[in-house]
Amino acid sequence: MKVQLDRYEQSDYDRGRPGWFILLWWLVQGTVFRLSLHPMYAFRRRLLRTFGMQVGEGVKIRSSARFTYPWKVSIGAHSWVGDEAFFYSLDRITIGEHCVVSQKTYLCTGSHHLQKPSFDLITAPITFERGSWAAASSFIHPGVTLGEYAVAAACSNVTKSIPANEIHGGNPAAFIKRRFAAEEEPLEQAEGAGV
Repeated sequence: MKVQLDRYEQSDYDRGRPGWFILLWWLVQGTVFRLSLHPMYAFRRRLLRTFGMQVGEGVKIRSSARFTYPWKVSIGAHSWVGDEAFFYSLDRITIGEHCVVSQKTYLCTGSHHLQKPSFDLITAPITFERGSWAAASSFIHPGVTLGEYAVAAACSNVTKSIPANEIHGGNPAAFIKRRFAAEEEPLEQAEGAGV
């Protein structure tokens, strides 16, 4: 048999916390976090920090966003996480400052070895550098980096890293155009010039 799922095991995988802590997080996420009112961003930031996430100043996370293991996630200052965004954080997910993870975006750090009968777990981190944006319903694969000011267009299947200042879209995502013209500077970069 080429696939034998009864041979699957992940004894060498480290979830980062004991089982009881993980179950507690899932309970809190499904109740207190999920039922918090729309403007309660500060409350949700505190709750996520309690469960080990690194969350910067001014981060806005909607109550319907989901995090498998928040202690494997860091989100930089003034970034946004939209409704029903899913952080499948089997590996590290690092979101830089001033980034956007739009509604229904799926950040997937885990997959399986296709050729092994035991269907072994494979994980790889995802990184969003400063000012990058994954638009609505995009799927970000394990190991992908969105470079500084890069954009994954809506409904894109992002299988490879997107270089800085480029917009990629489609299935699989491919180069569309540059985000900013060569003579333009993003606002926060221009404001910080000469400091």
